[in-house]
Amino acid sequence: MNHLFTYTLRLADNALVLGQRLSEWTGHGPFLEEDLALTNIALDTFGTATSLMEYAAKVEDKGRDADALAYRRNEREFTNILLVEQANGDYAKTILRQVLVDAYNVLFYTELAKSKDETIAGIAQKAIKEVSYHYRHSSSWVIRFGDGTEESHNKIQDALNELWRFTGELFEQDETELTLIKQGIAVDSKAFQSKWEKQLDELFAKATIKKPETVFMQTGGRKGIHTEHLGYMLSEMQVLPRMLPDAKW
Repeated sequence: MNHLFTYTLRLADNALVLGQRLSEWTGHGPFLEEDLALTNIALDTFGTATSLMEYAAKVEDKGRDADALAYRRNEREFTNILLVEQANGDYAKTILRQVLVDAYNVLFYTELAKSKDETIAGIAQKAIKEVSYHYRHSSSWVIRFGDGTEESHNKIQDALNELWRFTGELFEQDETELTLIKQGIAVDSKAFQSKWEKQLDELFAKATIKKPETVFMQTGGRKGIHTEHLGYMLSEMQVLPRMLPDAKW
């Protein structure tokens, strides 16, 4: 098994699927400045996805390029976590999904920048500045929703209640990750899990919302077992490249 390819592709899939979800808000944001902000965050995320996809294709060395990996795989071949594929819903749900990922990514990419794989480390170093801004943006909106009107508070609380069950997958580890952790390539996410939880607990306190006490964690994305949302998203994302496979852009 090519653990480096599997690991890199997982990271690429997370960024690609999240970027696609965020891009769905383009032209539909609550007001112009926020429309542009979320679109720029989507572009940052796509940029990271592209770099990771290109490296994954190089590591696999089977004649597939980044576009083939993005547009020629079916739902069961995607290895992203379930959290990033969840439908946007209202703006509070999108922001809550984003803050869960952003808080994780700040810690994750900071550690990944220390990877012994120079290409992965370089991608991570570029991503750190971007995800730090992303977290400042999403966390400020969580507080704005939570400490705002009764309606906005209820929306962000409902989003947290719905999405928290997907966070356990962020810290799952299998043979691929454990092998690469020993080699100094992958990140041991369990090492910063308590820091991630503490950071979010402090944010939620400011927003006057509470995470669910007991939740069954839903996982399976890394094994290609996804929620119903991913297939519909991929159908829209991949339709043009599949219809016109030889087209050049």
